[in-house]
Amino acid sequence: MAGMTLEQLKIFMAVAQHLHFTRAAEELYITQPAVSAAIHNLEQEYGVKLFHRIGRHIEIAEAGKLLQVEAQKILDQVSLTERGLRELNNLQRGELKLGSSLTIGNYWLPSKISEFKSRYPGIQINCSLANTEEICVGTATGQFDLGLVEGDVKPALQSTLEYEIVGSDRLQIVVGQKHPWFEWGEIDLTQLTQTLWVMREPGSGTQQRFEEALLNWGINLSELDVILVFNSGEMTKAAIEEGVGAIGISELMVKKEIQLGTLRAIRVIDNREGKGTMHTAGYAYAEIVRPFFKLKHRQRFQTALSKVFEQMLISSMLDGSH
Repeated sequence: MAGMTLEQLKIFMAVAQHLHFTRAAEELYITQPAVSAAIHNLEQEYGVKLFHRIGRHIEIAEAGKLLQVEAQKILDQVSLTERGLRELNNLQRGELKLGSSLTIGNYWLPSKISEFKSRYPGIQINCSLANTEEICVGTATGQFDLGLVEGDVKPALQSTLEYEIVGSDRLQIVVGQKHPWFEWGEIDLTQLTQTLWVMREPGSGTQQRFEEALLNWGINLSELDVILVFNSGEMTKAAIEEGVGAIGISELMVKKEIQLGTLRAIRVIDNREGKGTMHTAGYAYAEIVRPFFKLKHRQRFQTALSKVFEQMLISSMLDGSH
C-alpha cells in the first residue's frame, strides 16, 4: 500500500475547491492529466469515490467531504510546522498572521506592529481587518495566529478560543455641528431616545458595547430612532458630520475631528441613584469603557513569532502604553 501523499492532498483540495479539474491544474501549475491521475490513484487506493462525474461537471461525494475536512487539518499542520522550522533563526525570518476588528486595526494596532517590525525587521506581518464576529471565527479556524477584537466572544467559541485583555478605549456619543446637542455639550440619559441615530452593523464590537451600555442605562435599542446602519466606523462618522444624527463611537476614531471642532463628544448625565462612573461638579457622568481582547486558539500550535508578539502586547499594557 503506497499511501496518500501531501501532493495528492493538495491536488484533491484544489479540485474540491473549484469542482473543476482544469481550474485546479491551472492553480497548481500542473497538467490536467496529472490532476486526474492523482484523484484516480486516491480513489483506487482506498476503493471510494471522491467525486461524482455528472456530464461535464463534478460534485464532491461523501468520501470526498470527509477527506476535505481531514486534508485541511493535515495541510494546516504541515504549514505551521514549516513556519516553525523557518523561525529557528532567532526570528530573522517568518510570517505572522493577525486578524483585527476594524477600530483596533485602523487606530490602535499600527503602532504595535511598527514597534514589532523595528525589533524584527525581517518578519512579514499580514493583518486582515473585519468585524469582531468574523475575526473570532477566523482565529478559531486557524486563519489567524492571533485575533484582536473589542467585542465579546460568542459562547459557542469560548471553549475554542482563549482571550485576554491587552488594552482598552472609551466609546463616546458624538454629534456634528448641525445637531442641537453640539452647543449643549452634555445631555441627560432620558434625551438619548429623543434624537436620530447612526449605528454600526450587528457583529461589530462597537455596536455590541454600545448596546450593552444602553441596557445598563435602562434603555433598549428598539427605543432609539435608528436611521442608518453602516459596516464601517468611518462611514458612520461621515454621515453625522453633515447630518443631524448621533453615534456611539470609539474616541480613537474621532480624536482628530473633535480637535478640529467638526464633531463634539457629548457627556451623558446619569442622575439615577447610585449610578454613574465619573463625578464632576456634583454630576454623575455615564461612561462606556471597553476592553481590547487578544484571541488565540486553545489547542492549535502557536508559533514562536506569535508568542513574541503576544508578549509584547501584554508588556505594553502593563507598562501603561495601551
